[in-house]
Amino acid sequence: MATLGLRANARQFWLLVLVNAFVGGTVGLERSILPLLAEREFGIASGAATLSFLISFGIVKACANLAAGGLSDRYGRKRVLVAGWLLGIPVPLLIMLAPTWGWIVFANLLLGANQGLTWSTTVAMKIDLAGPARRGFAMGLNEFAGYLAVALAALASAAIAERWGLRPEPFYLGVVFVAAGLALSLLLVKDTSAHVLAEAGAAAMPARPERLGKLLVRSMWSDKALSSASQAGLMNNLNDGVAWGIFPLMFASSGLSLREIGWLAFAYPASWGCVQLWTGALSDRYGRRGLIAGGMFLQAAALLFVARWQGFRGSMAGCLVLGVGTAMVYPTLLASVADSAPPTTRATALGVYRFWRDSGYALGALSAGILADTLGMSLTVVLVAIATAGSGVIVLARMPETRARRNDPGAEAARARPAARYP
Repeated sequence: MATLGLRANARQFWLLVLVNAFVGGTVGLERSILPLLAEREFGIASGAATLSFLISFGIVKACANLAAGGLSDRYGRKRVLVAGWLLGIPVPLLIMLAPTWGWIVFANLLLGANQGLTWSTTVAMKIDLAGPARRGFAMGLNEFAGYLAVALAALASAAIAERWGLRPEPFYLGVVFVAAGLALSLLLVKDTSAHVLAEAGAAAMPARPERLGKLLVRSMWSDKALSSASQAGLMNNLNDGVAWGIFPLMFASSGLSLREIGWLAFAYPASWGCVQLWTGALSDRYGRRGLIAGGMFLQAAALLFVARWQGFRGSMAGCLVLGVGTAMVYPTLLASVADSAPPTTRATALGVYRFWRDSGYALGALSAGILADTLGMSLTVVLVAIATAGSGVIVLARMPETRARRNDPGAEAARARPAARYP
């Protein structure tokens, strides 16, 4: 029987950390330069049209997350992981060769599918290996690797673009990332289904997973833990969509150079990634709810700061604080959802949560594009900050403390009883 725990599964766990770094690097290449590519090479002036690539990415990534959870529970994690990498192969090539903006939008459809399938399965597999005691720490390491890679790729692509142009040179890195991720996943990663069964057996839980449709309905309101996490995740990624799509244009309009924009695009996910090494573990020790609410309030404050002070130093401070706030939220929400779901339904529950969370990219790009065209970019960021603070209030008002319930001696039996009623 498979053994749970980070030490017992160290080799596979750290291999999956490396794979997730390549997942993050693949998407990080776009963060500094794609909005500028729309404006400078394709002559797109409208904010809504510029962010069409992010809308397509967000919609497909959200749906891929939803599919990945159910498929992983049914067919195994590794198959879904490899399929995600296969879908990512054309992405850098399409961006390098694109004669029209439509090619870029289509490339981001594939990128969304790639990110949804690969990131979702690496999350589920690490949780499978870690067992219930150190979920937050495992998620902190997972997101650290992914978002530090996002930051480094954003910085590298901006540096390459400043010297050689916006394309094709920055996207050669994408070819390397996809090839490396696919090779590691296909040849070295092992499926974690045995670990799921070991944990389910230890908790005396039924092997039949809950139906996806019922989980999706519960995530909208009736399940306080899942619905609260889902709305917070959606708002968090709406913020990330604004940082990805609006910040580079706002920084460029204030006179910052491409190199400075690259450093700002690096600072936000870098602080996000690094601080997660501590926030995930802190949530294991002190609980999930307080970190999530505090992180949402800190994000709101950082967005207001960026909207008010747009020079390089002020923007850098705002981006760093925004990353810290996001780090308080990101791994903690994943751990909270995993706390609340039976092991045999865990990947499906995570897929539902990640569906709502990554819908925030599409919603953020659409609303921010329209608002930026009518109200201006700075006021758009202020309105997003107000909505973010509102999300933190919802967490405080509705979200239960899932860690305390998980550590209670009767927690696993309590989670098993509703699972037994699932058809």
